[in-house]
Amino acid sequence: MLDYVFSAAVTMLVVIDPIGLAPLFLAVTHDLSPAERRLVAWRSSAIALAILVFFGLVGAPLLHALGITLPAFRIAGGLLLFTISFEMVFGRRTERTIDSSAATAREQALRMMAVFPLAIPLMAGPGAITAMLLLAGEAHGDPARLAALFVITLLVIASCLLVYLAAGGVNRLLGVTGNAILSRLLGVVLTALAVQFVIDGIRAAFPS
Repeated sequence: MLDYVFSAAVTMLVVIDPIGLAPLFLAVTHDLSPAERRLVAWRSSAIALAILVFFGLVGAPLLHALGITLPAFRIAGGLLLFTISFEMVFGRRTERTIDSSAATAREQALRMMAVFPLAIPLMAGPGAITAMLLLAGEAHGDPARLAALFVITLLVIASCLLVYLAAGGVNRLLGVTGNAILSRLLGVVLTALAVQFVIDGIRAAFPS
């Protein structure tokens, strides 16, 4: 049991990487107010947790029934992430936010941002979903192990939330110019990450 808990904790922590998500969160939410950033942080964390728990419970049978493979998930996640990274590099996210000035449109934009790209695929991405499926399979239906897995997942997502909430202070230090530079640089990093998702998916789908 202890070996399983340790393995699950290390796996989920490394795959989700809360510290590594901090600059990405800042880049995606650089044009939001502190209150809006906190709201997006809470929503994205809750959505990511729900997705990972769902896949831990019924993910494997569902994917098998639909005929969807894990490599397909990786490729799809990479393609989706590429679209948001492209917008970050060329500064189109800010333009779209300014055009959507109505309160209703703003709220809808915040909801969408929490879902994509923060919850999916940055937090509950192909790697995290694959890890949940594998770790849930290793539990062999043992309620205690599954409960431990879900508690570990909750703690890792909670650490992501804490990092997100603390990112506001860094955002104030960077200022407008710093945030613009960070957004472009991390857009390039996200583009590379998206391409790597696609490459990993193709390699897994067509092993040599």
